[in-house]
Amino acid sequence: MKSNALRIGAAAIILAAAATSTGCNSFRTHGKYTQEHITKSRERLDQMKSATQFDMAQQAFLAGDLDKAQKLVDSSLAVSPTVARSHVLRGRIMIEKGLIEQALQSLARAEAIDPNSVEAHYYQAIAFERVLKREEALSHYVKASELDPSNAQYAVAATEVLIDLDRTADAEKFLSAQAERFQNNAGVRQTLGHLAMMRSDAKTAVAMFNEARLLAPDDADILEDLTRAQFQVGALAEADANASRLLRDPANAGRRDLMHLRARCLAELNRVVEARDILITLTSGLEGAGDTEAWIGLGNVAYILKDLARVRAAATRVIALSPERPDGYMLKALWHRRMGDTDKALLEIERTLERGPSHASALTLKGIILADRGQYEDARVALGAALRSDPANADVATLLGSVEQAEVAAAGEL
Repeated sequence: MKSNALRIGAAAIILAAAATSTGCNSFRTHGKYTQEHITKSRERLDQMKSATQFDMAQQAFLAGDLDKAQKLVDSSLAVSPTVARSHVLRGRIMIEKGLIEQALQSLARAEAIDPNSVEAHYYQAIAFERVLKREEALSHYVKASELDPSNAQYAVAATEVLIDLDRTADAEKFLSAQAERFQNNAGVRQTLGHLAMMRSDAKTAVAMFNEARLLAPDDADILEDLTRAQFQVGALAEADANASRLLRDPANAGRRDLMHLRARCLAELNRVVEARDILITLTSGLEGAGDTEAWIGLGNVAYILKDLARVRAAATRVIALSPERPDGYMLKALWHRRMGDTDKALLEIERTLERGPSHASALTLKGIILADRGQYEDARVALGAALRSDPANADVATLLGSVEQAEVAAAGEL
């Protein structure tokens, strides 16, 4: 009995030990699974937290709160340091803060994580432009354009850098090669217009700006480019109408450059009274008192209108503002001629020619005054010099012919 009892007790102990052993293995297996589950859950929570902080950082950035945006994106990166878009956002924040080196570091990190990140390349290009490293900027703009060939802004940005590098031929070649893909993009047409203007092809520029305007009829910058190109090709009525339209826009109210452009159009269209009114406005006030170009324009228009008081005032002001320029002396010569004092008129013309030896208008005026005085040989010499200075001027050629005939006639009378 004792032996059996011992055997039963031993068996029970063995079973209990086995049960305990099995239970421990079961517990250990369950614990490992739980730990992996906890780790994955934490990773998911970290990712969610990082994404939330990124979204908040982006919202703060767009709202202009750069310090808050930086704090949030740094927190996001502390949790998930291998997210390229977070490094891009940090780079953009640094650009806005003017911390370009830090921006470039963040953006380079974004590119290292994701070499195909269009934004990493694009904002690196912007950062490099800020520090005038245009070759590096060009490289990244071109890469962005290659990665996203459907987005015209990258191609246009690359073109503009080429222009800044004084590689206008390369710029036009680069953009023209892609123009077909961007047929309906106003920015591409506008940039092609700028390139045409740079090579003095205003006619092509007008065509490009017109196409851009059809694609973006409300874009004031395109309208302004078109207006200036129209003035260059002599489409003065169209240029005047567009300049007037631009000036009616409250955003352009009082813009002196547009007022100057419109005054020049009106003067060329022989609407000199309207031109004078604009120029009087431009020469008024403290700013107007120092506007040399406005005073020159006012003097010329006033001479046509026989407003001699304004011619004299304009001449005096231009000489005072820019004594090295020939324009003020030319206005003074015109005033003296209209007053009938040809000696003083010729003296002012000589002063004009001292500052602009090939000043065709001064030479022409000198020829006219000398012819009026019967000094035909001297008049012929002056008009010949004027024609050499401006060979396409048919009016000077006609005057020269008349003076030559008068010289022959005078010689015959002798």
